[in-house]
Amino acid sequence: MIKRLIVICITIIGSCAFAQQGTSSPYSFYGIGSLKFKGTVENRSMGGLSVYLDSIHVNLRNPASYGGKNLKSTDFNNESRPVKFTIAGTTSDLTLKSDTGESKGSSSSYDYLAIAIPVGRFGFGFGLLPYTSVGYKLEDFSDDGDLQSRYRGDGGINKVFTGFGYQVSDKLGVGVDVSYNFGNIRNTAIIVQYTPEGNVVQYQTRENNRADLSGLNLNFGLSYKTMISDNLELSTTLTYAPESRLKSLNQRSVSTVTINTVNDNVAVFNTIESDLEAQGLNETELVIPSRLSVGGGIGKPKSWFVGTELTFQNTSNFSNPLFSNQTTSFENSSQFTVGGFFIPNYNAFSGYFKRVVYRAGFNFANTGLVIKNESIKEFGISFGLGLPVGKRSLFSNANLGFEFGQRGTTNQNLIQENYVNFNVSLSLNSRWFTQRKYF
Repeated sequence: MIKRLIVICITIIGSCAFAQQGTSSPYSFYGIGSLKFKGTVENRSMGGLSVYLDSIHVNLRNPASYGGKNLKSTDFNNESRPVKFTIAGTTSDLTLKSDTGESKGSSSSYDYLAIAIPVGRFGFGFGLLPYTSVGYKLEDFSDDGDLQSRYRGDGGINKVFTGFGYQVSDKLGVGVDVSYNFGNIRNTAIIVQYTPEGNVVQYQTRENNRADLSGLNLNFGLSYKTMISDNLELSTTLTYAPESRLKSLNQRSVSTVTINTVNDNVAVFNTIESDLEAQGLNETELVIPSRLSVGGGIGKPKSWFVGTELTFQNTSNFSNPLFSNQTTSFENSSQFTVGGFFIPNYNAFSGYFKRVVYRAGFNFANTGLVIKNESIKEFGISFGLGLPVGKRSLFSNANLGFEFGQRGTTNQNLIQENYVNFNVSLSLNSRWFTQRKYF
């Protein structure tokens, strides 16, 4: 059964990853795209809460989770912690609203692939995930309904990482992630020209930009857990990612094109490369702002948990010289999250749904993006299920998550997004080095 689930999940996620681009959000036009990495499906099903750390799920937001007690647990038949593997994907449906109309979009994407391996009190993990995604088609019309400009973009940044964790004591854990970010962003822009009679000029000019990005960044994690009564456990976490930089190797060209107003196809006639070196833009640096998250929660081990988390990022320090514009700026961003889970009876011998993990949460965020003096905010609620699969003693799960949210505003002729996300993941536990005994 577990092998079939793995094949089905990987097939679905793989087809999602290659079927479409990772986002259709118009807000991916700004900065380095829409943030894709929001934690595991388990985190996202609790509103994005990443405070809770355990020995059966990979936590990609806090590297302190890789470490663990150098003690054998009765939960695993008096054996050490298992190797943890996880893979996930998401499909999204968007409704885009403005003062003048409404449209719909959709996208599907692979979310992450990661593994965590315990070594006594130490532990390490590694994986691959998309960090940001770009995918937009924007058009600006005059009051008379004439096309004024057209923007297209795709691409994004991926992240490959390795992390190390250490359980300093039974209560305190520390860890660090080292990530290499890489990818490219491509966009085009056409400012449509008209004749004095109001007809579209036959030949238009299109600007083409491409940025190839790469760079390293760090993420430090801290966790502290302690029993405050016979049944209640307090969990607190802190993560900090210092400011880092991405090197951007840039290309720009200008093309002569024609626009087919019937089917919107664009035909290219000739292209001239721009001299970015003379402008000092052939190689630039993008600042990735520092980020700090603090959280805490309380719960009964293996039964329920509720927590909250605050995240702050110095987004006002972000810069992208190649794609800057006069209507956009950045301010410091923040996010407030509340979420939790409930398990009726994690080791019930009968009644499958007694062992299911029920998750829920919500979050409110100021994204840090400011367009036409309007701060872009986001609100979301989420629900999820952790369905037990495989051997009961290993506590593997197939996780389903649903997110409903809203981003942006219709003020200043901007776009408001209403989105529905469906997330699916496998969180699998296994033993690689079990010593067989024969009698």
